[in-house]
Amino acid sequence: MSGAARMHAASRADDGSILPLIAGFAALSLVVVLLVTAATSLYLERKRLFTLADGAALVGAESFTLADVELVGGEVRPRLTSAAVARDVVAYLREAPVDGLDELTLVRATTDDGSTATVSLASYWRPPVVTLFVPEGVRVEVTAQARSAIRD
Repeated sequence: MSGAARMHAASRADDGSILPLIAGFAALSLVVVLLVTAATSLYLERKRLFTLADGAALVGAESFTLADVELVGGEVRPRLTSAAVARDVVAYLREAPVDGLDELTLVRATTDDGSTATVSLASYWRPPVVTLFVPEGVRVEVTAQARSAIRD
């Protein structure tokens, strides 16, 4: 067999070998796209939940009345109570836009030091497309704090 005939025979043996490579690359690309989509969805869900918790903490930090303001060391300071923080945060969450947040739960709304409101919220994230590589859902919890201050 001549050199040209051998090269022609070798090239015929490779016919169709690119198809499995294309199929494998397409499958790998699909998995990457689904993982990136799920990761982006989880990130946006967490940011949305944190924005809600941040607003709730701000409302909690402003839950004092005029009678709760005291003079400490020449400074005027509001005094927060856990009951007032929780009351105002619950009222805020009733009015806030919470569409799309599954199983939204107020975990904690309190003040530990009397001047900082701490709010923890949790919700359940579900991926846009359920695959073998992404869980069916994850509980997401965030905590936000806000401090009230009176300036002259």
